[in-house]
Amino acid sequence: MIYPKIPLAQSIIQICLAKGITTIIISPGSRNAPLTIGFVNNPAFQCYSIADERCAAFFALGIAQQTKQPVALVCTSGSALLNYYPAFAEAFYSQIPLIVISADRPQSKIDIGDGQTIRQEDVFANHSLYNANLNEAVSKENDYKINQAIDIALNKKGPVHINAPFEEPLYETVSELSIDIMVNAFANLNPMPAIEDLSEFVKIWNNSTRKMILVGVNEPDEISDKTLNFLAEDESVLVMTETTSNLHHPSFINNIDTIITPFTNDDFETFRPEILVTFGGMIVSKRIKAFLRKYKPQHHWHIDTLRAYDTFGALTKHFNVNPNSFFEAFLPLTKGIKSDYFSKMDAVNKLRKEKHEIYLSKIPFSDFVVFEKVIKSLPKNSHLQISNSSAIRYAQLIDIDPSIEVYCNRGTSGIDGSTSTAIGAAVANEKQTIFITGDIGFLYDSNALWNQYIPKNFKIILINNGGGGIFRILPGHEETPVFNTFFETSHCLTAEHLSKMYGFDYSIASNEASLAKGLNALYSHNEKPNILEIFTPTLQNDSILLQYFKELV
Repeated sequence: MIYPKIPLAQSIIQICLAKGITTIIISPGSRNAPLTIGFVNNPAFQCYSIADERCAAFFALGIAQQTKQPVALVCTSGSALLNYYPAFAEAFYSQIPLIVISADRPQSKIDIGDGQTIRQEDVFANHSLYNANLNEAVSKENDYKINQAIDIALNKKGPVHINAPFEEPLYETVSELSIDIMVNAFANLNPMPAIEDLSEFVKIWNNSTRKMILVGVNEPDEISDKTLNFLAEDESVLVMTETTSNLHHPSFINNIDTIITPFTNDDFETFRPEILVTFGGMIVSKRIKAFLRKYKPQHHWHIDTLRAYDTFGALTKHFNVNPNSFFEAFLPLTKGIKSDYFSKMDAVNKLRKEKHEIYLSKIPFSDFVVFEKVIKSLPKNSHLQISNSSAIRYAQLIDIDPSIEVYCNRGTSGIDGSTSTAIGAAVANEKQTIFITGDIGFLYDSNALWNQYIPKNFKIILINNGGGGIFRILPGHEETPVFNTFFETSHCLTAEHLSKMYGFDYSIASNEASLAKGLNALYSHNEKPNILEIFTPTLQNDSILLQYFKELV
């Protein structure tokens, strides 16, 4: 076996191995050579080389998102480390375990004018669950910090940072280890607490006629069918989900914006919940957030083993347990109460669905038509990744097959790494992975395609409307040079040459006939990763979407 000669590098590598951290994403560099040599030369590690650190971090995020296990990132010193920050912040807010291991110059080289040198210690302090600033010499203190970082990443579901200073020479190797590492037994830092006495909350529940369950980003198959059916059959309970909730039942409301956008003040008062119960991650819908912030529930209970955000300014209780465990303990204690809460919303939902179909049948080819056709075309049991901005918001308006898993980087809701995340997810799971993205998000993360590990059956559906279409539906839109350049970012770029350069099959669509043909070809060709680029009319998309909400009543 080949090992780096530097003892500190040996310690990091051996502790990672002992703690089961075996997926390593490496960005080429010199200062991190001791780590690279050690990881790559040990067959126990699965190592990936991704040159662009920002893409590397989102690629790692996609893998960790799917495996639920920490993924390690390794980079050289200097600004390379800072390129991890967007994905690091996303991991923090999405509760995904990442371990950043940065090579550094020795402290004596910091701030004296040495090259590729910045203040790396605690650089992620605002979003890091733990910062292990190591010393050059091997020590029990170093070993403790490395152990602690790994345990926290796994237990607390988030990112940690290990900063390791190395002095030259960096490339020397040895055939035997020169260190004895200290490996702590896996420390469960987040033990599952016993469910508290629920009698007070059961009493509130049993006397409330309007209960809303609102689910944000959620893992597939996380909530039992028994719980779903129980909630669905209670006439005083209204369950509202999003595309990213991965929660399905015929009686659940899964198109929130379609339902509530046309509401009057009287409607909002009618559907103001007495109890709001939330679980899962971030909520996409701005309208439901505005609704519940203005028409606050008397009680807001959030269920999560780690955090409870007061999103609506009404949080009254954080149940620090797994949602499934909570409902299994709580629901058998409840009793039914006569209510028309669900039936009233169900009537609204049925009307909206009728109006939705009528509207879709009469509008011209546009973003809305494309999303409807694309989402309906997705293969059953496939894995869907969606980029942020317009893409995830359009997806919220359209029913999706319950067999399809849906993911989106909603922790920070940025467009910066959606493609890289989708590729990482495709590498980590065995399902057919399809990525739906807009043109600005795709172009922003185009280095994601500079990746030799992309599965042959990976599909990108790129909706190109010539700019940041979401800005056209936000307040302040005017057809002016300032808007077109500095908000929408108008362009005439396509993915054609990028596809050729990176070895993707490429096809285009610009009307319903070519879209149907393109989707059929996309799903049937698996010899290479594939991009279907769909061109939609820039100037019509916003008015078609805004008119949609007016025709739902």
